[in-house]
Amino acid sequence: MTKSELIEKIAGCCEIPKTTAEKMMECFTTTIVSTLKGGDEVTLTGFGTFLPKKRAARTGVNPKEPTKKIQIPAMTVPKFKAGKSFKDALR
Repeated sequence: MTKSELIEKIAGCCEIPKTTAEKMMECFTTTIVSTLKGGDEVTLTGFGTFLPKKRAARTGVNPKEPTKKIQIPAMTVPKFKAGKSFKDALR
């Protein structure tokens, strides 16, 4: 499912205009990103938790020249941990 298909589904389910559903989706994603940038997590009970995870610096291999090593810097990456209800629904 693409973002536009999800927006159409939400608009139909909630009986709201597609433009309103699009604004809601944009606000939802922007809020999650800004919260994770701030170092906090977003928990949606029954669905899951979005959290920022710090990844340590490491040495990697240059794919163009496998004999050369490159240094990969430390960074913060997004992580999603599915909630119990979400996991159970997929089983």
